[in-house]
Amino acid sequence: MKTPVAPLATALCLALSAPLAGPAAAQEASDMARIDILPGWQMENGHRMAAIRIQLAPGWHTYWRSPGESGIPPSFNLAGSDNLSHMELHWPVPELFSDNGMWYLGYEHELILPIELVPEANGDIRLKGTMDLGVCNDICMPMQAQLNATLTPEGKGGMTHQIKAALADRPTRVANAKCDAAPLSDGMRLTAHLNLPSLPSDVVAVIEHPDRSVWVSEAQMQRKGSTLEVQSDLVPTDAQPFFIDRSALTISVIGGGRAYEAQGCTGS
Repeated sequence: MKTPVAPLATALCLALSAPLAGPAAAQEASDMARIDILPGWQMENGHRMAAIRIQLAPGWHTYWRSPGESGIPPSFNLAGSDNLSHMELHWPVPELFSDNGMWYLGYEHELILPIELVPEANGDIRLKGTMDLGVCNDICMPMQAQLNATLTPEGKGGMTHQIKAALADRPTRVANAKCDAAPLSDGMRLTAHLNLPSLPSDVVAVIEHPDRSVWVSEAQMQRKGSTLEVQSDLVPTDAQPFFIDRSALTISVIGGGRAYEAQGCTGS
């Protein structure tokens, strides 16, 4: 089923990936979320900056890449694409929500997610694949969007101010983060140290490992002067101590409409 298409946007097809129960079961997927591609512009380095726009019905939300205590993280499969080496997602700052004593990170109303497409060679990029995501209100509904768009180097996509606004809303980068890793019986305990300004009380921290099969516990935070200490346990599938490539970790602190992000850390 194709959703309506805004001018200068490329259509996506939506399909439910799991059955629903309750009042929402009779509703169409497009009643909860309308999704399209903003074609964006050709970058000077030969990459293409585009975006996925998710417009959500009132009361519905979707999730950030690492949603927290509850939620469905989005995922992509672009194996059917042509002339696409890889894609980099530029996530804007999510909102911090609390529900029934649990917190999660996500977006209400609308998410514009910039996607930087890196071609294998000059010429058109054929974007073809799927995006799996969750949209929630009183219940959560897994959805799958079929991505199908051809982006030409000469194409003028429009909607550039919305994409640029989303790019400007990315987390503030944190430099010189330090990390210590100590073995546990079933994994590793990572303690990160970030120099951050004063933060509101309603913030959370998230440590992300590139291997999503590694379980990461909810982060604990402690302020020590100008340094915020963030600690999580990391447990791999074999439940054994393992080597952690500190440079591949992402450490985020989010809340109060602000976010800080360290891409990698070094030993203390």
